[in-house]
Amino acid sequence: MTWTPDTSYSSGLEFFTDVVVRFPFGDWEKPSPCEGWRAVDVLGHVGAAVQFGTALVTGTKPDWQAIEPPGGAVGMDRIGWWEDLLGPARESLKDLDICRFVDTPLGKREIGKGLSFPAVDLYVHAWDLGTVARMRVEIPHEIIEFAHSLIDQIPVSQVRSSRVFAPEKPFLLTATPSEAFIAWTGRDPLWTCTDAGT
Repeated sequence: MTWTPDTSYSSGLEFFTDVVVRFPFGDWEKPSPCEGWRAVDVLGHVGAAVQFGTALVTGTKPDWQAIEPPGGAVGMDRIGWWEDLLGPARESLKDLDICRFVDTPLGKREIGKGLSFPAVDLYVHAWDLGTVARMRVEIPHEIIEFAHSLIDQIPVSQVRSSRVFAPEKPFLLTATPSEAFIAWTGRDPLWTCTDAGT
C-alpha cells in the first residue's frame, strides 16, 4: 500500500474501529491518557472529527458545534454510534481526488492535506482507548513514518501546543517503535488507568 493521506485515513478508520468494537462496555467511563477526558470523550472527539471530515470531503457545509465533554455526543450504544459515522466516512473516500480544493474554516485547502492530521489522530487515539482497556495496540511502522514526514517539517512551537501534542515524554531503551512514537506525541507509553487514580 502507498501511504497517501486518503489511504492512511481509510486504514486509520478501520484501525480505530477494531479497537472500538473490542472495547469493554464497562470501561467507557474510565479516564484516558488524554487529561480530563474519559474513554467515551476520546470516542466523541474522534467521531466529531470524522463527521467534520466527511462533510468537507462531500462538499457539505459542516455544522460542528463543539460539545464539552466530547462524550456528551455519544449515545449509550457506543459501537452503534461510531458505526453510524463510519459508513458515510467510508463512502466519502471512494474515488476521492485528494488534490481537490475544498472550503475549510482555515480557507481553501487540498483534501489530502485536510485528511493528513486526522489520519494520524485515528491511530493515536486508538492507542489511547486500547490503553484504557489494557489492549495491546501497536501502531504500524508505515504510519509512524507518515506522521514524521508530515509533522517534522512544522515548527516545534506549533506542534508542541495544547491543540496538537504535549512535550515529548521519555521512554525506555527497550520501548517498541510504537511506544517511542507515543512518547513523541506527548503521552506516557507506560500510562495505565491506575496512574489516573482508578
